[in-house]
Amino acid sequence: MGFISKLFGRKSAGGIESATTPEELAAMIGGWSLDGYSGRKINSRAAMQLTAVFGCVRVLSESVGMLPCSLFELKGDQREKAHDHALHQLLSVAPNDYMTPQEFWELLVACLCLRGNFYAYKNRVMGKVSELLPLDPDCVVPKLDSQWNPVYQVTFKDGSQDVLTQDDIWHVRILTLDGLNGLNPIAYARQAISLGLDTEQFGGQLFKNGAVGSGSLETEQQLSDTAFNRLKADFQDRHQGMENMHKPFILEMGLKWKQITMKAEDTQFLETRKFQKDEICAIFRVPPHMIANLEKATFSNIEHQAQSFVNYSLMPYLTRIEQRINAGLLNNNDRGRFYAKFNAGALLRGDMKSRFEAYSRAIQWGIYSPNDCRDLEDLNPRDGGNLYLTPMNMTTNPESNDADKTTA
Repeated sequence: MGFISKLFGRKSAGGIESATTPEELAAMIGGWSLDGYSGRKINSRAAMQLTAVFGCVRVLSESVGMLPCSLFELKGDQREKAHDHALHQLLSVAPNDYMTPQEFWELLVACLCLRGNFYAYKNRVMGKVSELLPLDPDCVVPKLDSQWNPVYQVTFKDGSQDVLTQDDIWHVRILTLDGLNGLNPIAYARQAISLGLDTEQFGGQLFKNGAVGSGSLETEQQLSDTAFNRLKADFQDRHQGMENMHKPFILEMGLKWKQITMKAEDTQFLETRKFQKDEICAIFRVPPHMIANLEKATFSNIEHQAQSFVNYSLMPYLTRIEQRINAGLLNNNDRGRFYAKFNAGALLRGDMKSRFEAYSRAIQWGIYSPNDCRDLEDLNPRDGGNLYLTPMNMTTNPESNDADKTTA
């Protein structure tokens, strides 16, 4: 059975269904558990149920997904887009038959955020990479063989396994401690994520019970079984749930209600939720205002926070992807002559007034031509717009130098 058929084949009855997932098995091998202190099992899908995690992953993946990635060719001291190169079509038009470049880059960054690794199968035609087919990171185990060459044990949907090399697998990873396996952010931050999920569950249970904590009914008399069962059923029907909030208690036989649990204010419920959002933002290095936490955002600093997001949050991902394209998708003859590059300039542009003031200075000092600026604004070039200006007060005067030599 070929790789493509195994990749998209159906899972057999005796397939890879088991109590221990590859992610859990990798956790045990790596020496860490996926359980939080509260006993909650944390994995990538559970973590995405926390709004802060979902928001950070979405911001990072969608920000990278909307950036164009192009292949360039160096020709002396000039560079041009390599439109005729097959890899340029994969990067900017369609990485495979069912995904757009935006969807592909979003999936790649999401895998890096949630698993630390992204794998894609290089489908080749006539020796050239014609498709990049994403693989589930939980179904790939990277290793180094006896010759220090990376090999990848892939478990397919039908339960079969195969060992592939770098010629077949394109591997992108984040921070690594062994040079091969990217660290799983969710695994290392599982306690913070678990606390955030526990806090949400606490709030859900609190409001499910009508925002009234547990307590006890006390009396000096002894209730019969009939009275006890009737009282229990009455409390469940009349006082449980949001729709029964603030209904008065009807108590008999000297019964008194006594609160025995802490209030939400005592456990600093809201403060804990805010702190956990900041913790999650720190894990993914996303400014809090990007996930709608505007508590510390002001008109004077939000623009600088946005620039910091591009420089220190997105650029590490973009650089990793670009370098892995150069190292893993270009052949030996093309390396050094071709290179991949994301265009992140659009994210750093300011408002229209600031942009046009910058264009004016760039044209004045000969850094840009008018057509260069028009291209940045997605406008067609104009006649005579390729001229680069040079300020007269910054030029040398060769005629004057020649005259001095003659006089001397």
